[in-house]
Parts: sequence; structure tokens; C-alpha cells
Amino acid sequence: MSELTKNVQPLQDFNWDEFENGTVANVSKEELDKAYDETLNKVADHQVVEGKVISVDKKEVVVNIGYKSDGIIPASEFRYNPDLKVGDTVEVYVESAEDKKGQLLLSHKKARLSQAWDRVNAALEEQQIIQGFIKCRTKGGMIVDVFGIEAFLPGSQIDVHPIRDYDQFVGKTMEFKVVKINQEFRNVVVSHKALIEAELEAQKQEIISKLEKGQILEGTVKNITSYGVFVDLGGVDGLIHITDLSWGRVDDPKKIVELDQKINVVILDFDEEKKRIALGLKQLTPHPWDALDPDLKVGDHIKGKVVVLADYGAFVEVQPGVEGLIHVSEMSWSQHLRSAQEFLKVGEEVEAVILTLDRDERKMSLGIKQLKEDPWEAIEVKYPVGSKHNAKVRNFTNFGVFVELEEGVDGLIHISDLSWTKKVKHPSEFTQVGAPIDVVVLDIDKENRRLSLGHKQLEENPWDVFEDQYAVGSVHTGKITEVLEKGAVVSLAENVEGFATPKHLVKEDGSQAQLGEELPFKVIEFNKDSKRIILSHSRTFEDAQREEKRATRKAAPRQKKDDTPKIENVAASTTLGDIDVLAQLKAQMEKGE
Repeated sequence: MSELTKNVQPLQDFNWDEFENGTVANVSKEELDKAYDETLNKVADHQVVEGKVISVDKKEVVVNIGYKSDGIIPASEFRYNPDLKVGDTVEVYVESAEDKKGQLLLSHKKARLSQAWDRVNAALEEQQIIQGFIKCRTKGGMIVDVFGIEAFLPGSQIDVHPIRDYDQFVGKTMEFKVVKINQEFRNVVVSHKALIEAELEAQKQEIISKLEKGQILEGTVKNITSYGVFVDLGGVDGLIHITDLSWGRVDDPKKIVELDQKINVVILDFDEEKKRIALGLKQLTPHPWDALDPDLKVGDHIKGKVVVLADYGAFVEVQPGVEGLIHVSEMSWSQHLRSAQEFLKVGEEVEAVILTLDRDERKMSLGIKQLKEDPWEAIEVKYPVGSKHNAKVRNFTNFGVFVELEEGVDGLIHISDLSWTKKVKHPSEFTQVGAPIDVVVLDIDKENRRLSLGHKQLEENPWDVFEDQYAVGSVHTGKITEVLEKGAVVSLAENVEGFATPKHLVKEDGSQAQLGEELPFKVIEFNKDSKRIILSHSRTFEDAQREEKRATRKAAPRQKKDDTPKIENVAASTTLGDIDVLAQLKAQMEKGE
């Protein structure tokens, strides 16, 4: 016999018969069960009751509601309350007082949901502070479990400071205020920021009331944008505009400061009503113009980097915060309108000459064309009158062609100096923009920086030869190439043209000469100075007819005196010219017969 049982003795007065028959002191077993049941809570299915937590572990929570058995609830239903402990009172929903196994089935989640909507509406109406469990991230914010309802927490409502890492809040229980409810879709929006804004507002008011312009404070870089940097001054934010970050140009504020960096700033301005504070960083350092070399003067050469380009010029940073402007007119000796982008690009290192320097106004103008010799200083040496050169056609006008001999040296070829023989109505008939053309310098206008040029002067004047070739009275074959109101243009040979008025275009049969016809033309006027040849087709046959009539008038009186002229007398008294006239008369008489 073991030590535990050797001294144990049975009760002397225990009634074994009553125990076996199910009665105790004349009380039946049914009566005992009824009395026991009356000590338990009356529990009905599908109702919400309160219970006491009697056990908590990672998987489940055991809750006693005063029933004959305890209920087991998954621990996941209490995620929103990580501080849950034994002895806490919780609401539970009775799904079944007894399942097939006799187990009490409870749900904490359903208990919360059954009253959640009323609680949420009450929290909004009474501006209550409630607890919620952040379940997960979503687009634009977080999903929060509030009384079992999934509410939305916008990213901007998590904190007064911009949040860069949303994941750090997942799984946390925080306090919130209900800020918006959509009754139709049962959407709930909560805010944590709203809880601390009231307190911060009082802090801001106190801080702003103590601010002074020019005051230097320490702050923490809170946010960096494309237009500036927000700095936390200990409960109130200020903005350093991008132009106040550095004396030099800043294209990206991140190159100057970084997030969470502690920096000293100076207060430039503030608005108590709008609670806006303008801060400066560059103002804590001396202005670069004050540190500019005092010996620097107009005419000196200086190096810098192109920081900004515009059509009208380029801004060159000669040292951080000190810039000079190179106007486009100071980039080239050329007078043609061009943009600065044709000469420079951003980031390019350049050397320039100081043209103006105003330290009081902190302005400087620069030039780069001055690094090269002005081509017009010795224009007579390089381009003397009579010298021949090759140029490039820049543009046309109705009266001539503008050409460029080199950068900065332009000239004009008048339309009358393009060709000796060809009548040019517009320069575009003769050449084209960008084409090379040979020229000879005719005149120099140094004051206006313009050369008078000629192209036809490269050849000898063919009109000296034409004077003999197309003498008045000479007859040539010509082709009508153009018909105008006042006459027609007649091509006599290559690059040689004449003009005939309408009355000189009448043919022998009385019809008018047409475009494209080739006919004999007689020169009736030649003007070398005006380069003009006046032609006539009708004169080629009208002059012969006049001669015949004149000869007929001279011969008629002799025939009246002696109708039968003697051959020997004629032969004895006539000249060679008379014989020629008589021959023509005879031919005409025979034709009449």
C-alpha cells in the first residue's frame, strides 16, 4: 500500500444505496440537476452577452459567460486589442449554446459588428476618441479595424508630418477620430492626425507669437519639393523657397539639403493669420558679389559656366551667386538675328570679356565675340574694291541678293549686277538660299558694315561686242519667248534678248506673230547703256516695199516723155544703182502681168 492511501479510511456513515439509486438525502437526481441548472445563466442563441476572459494564448481566447461550459474564440478576433488579458470583460455573440459536441460557440467579431454601426455614428456625433487596429496598406492610405468595421485612414491623416513608410504602422493599435461616414455605402473615414492637430495648433500659435524677422532658428528638414524645402521648427513648419536656398542657381533642392537634416535658418517673413513662415538659408552666408575680386574691371577676361539659356542670351555663372549676361548680339560679329542656342549650351565652360560691371546693382554684361578680331576693322585690306571672293547666299529681296563672305561680313548684290544679258525679275530665278556664288567687291560702306558686290562684273561686258554684232539695220533670226501687253520678248542668241512692240510684230500677210515663232527681225534701236535692243519683224519686208515704191516714182516721168525708151540711151546714161532699180521694176511689172 502506498504512502498516499494507507491512512485513507472510508466514511462510516456513507449511504451507498442512495448513491447507487441516484438520490441524496431523499432528493432525486433530476431535482439536483434542476437546482444546478438554475445556478447558471440562461443563454439563448444569437444574442450578445458579456463574458470574462479566463485564458489567452496565441491561437485562442477562452471566455466564461457563466454557462455550464466556456466558449473558445480565435485570437485573431482580438488583434485590434493587443493588451487583452485574463480577467478582462468582453462582448461575445452566442452562435450556439450547444453544438453537436455540447460545446458553447461564441464570436467576439460578430458581437462587435452587431453594434458597430451605432457606435461609429455615435463616435462621429460626439467627437469621441476610439481605438482601431491597422490591418493593412491600401491605395492612398490604410485599412483600420474599428468595432469590427473596416474604416479607411488616408495617408495624409496618419500624422501631421508626411509619412514616407506606411508599412511601419501595419499591425499597430492607435487612437482615431471618425471624420466622415457615408451612410449609403457604409464607408467610414478616420483620422489620427485630427487628434494632435488641436494640440499642435496651440503650440504653433505660441511659437509664431514669439517669431521675429531676422531671427535664426534650428529646424529639421521635413519635406523636399521641386519649389522649396519645408522645415519643422519644433511644432510649426516654415518654407525655404528654392531661390532662398543658395546664392547660386538651384535646379534641385535635394542637392542642397536632405531629409531629416538639422539646419539653421533665418526668418524672412511670417503671416500670423495664415500661419505661413518664409525662411532663408542663403542669407546666413555673405553675398558672393561682396566677395568678388575688387580688381576685376571692364575689359578683363573671365571664365564661367553657362547656367541658363534664353533666345536673347546666356547667363554665365563666374562664381556661385555671381552671374553675367552674354547678349546674343555679343556672341558673333554677324548682324543676322540668331538665338543663343546656336552658339552655347547649358553646362558649357566659356571665356568671355567683361563689357559692363555694376557692383551696386550687382549686374555684369559679357561678350565672347570680342575674343575675335572685328573683321570690319581692316575690311579694306581683306576685301579691297575689285577683289574677287566666294560668298554664301543668305536671303533675297526684290532688289537683290544678300550674301555672307565670312561671319560678320555681309554684302549685297543688286539685281542689276547679277547678269549682263539676262533680265532677272527676282533673284530667286538666278540663285537659291545657301548656294555659293562668286562676287567682286564694288564698294565698301564701313560705317554701316555693308559691301556692294557684283556677280556679272566677273566677266567682260558683252555689250561691247553686241554693239557691232547687233548694229541698227542688221537682220537676225529671233524666237518669240514671251508675249506681253506692250510687246514681245525676242531671244536672238544665248543670253541675248530684244524687244518688239505690237506694230512691229505684224507679218507680211497682216497676221500677228505668236509665241514660239522664229522670224527674221531687224534691229531698229541699240542702246548699250540701258542694254536694250529694239527689234521689228515688219520692217524686214516694209523697207523693201518702200524702196520699190521710191524707185517707181523716180522712173515714172521718164516713161511719159518717151514711152519707147531706147536701149542704147539707157545703157549710156544710167548708173549701177539705176540698173538695180530698173531690174526690180521689171520684176514687179512681170509679176503684175
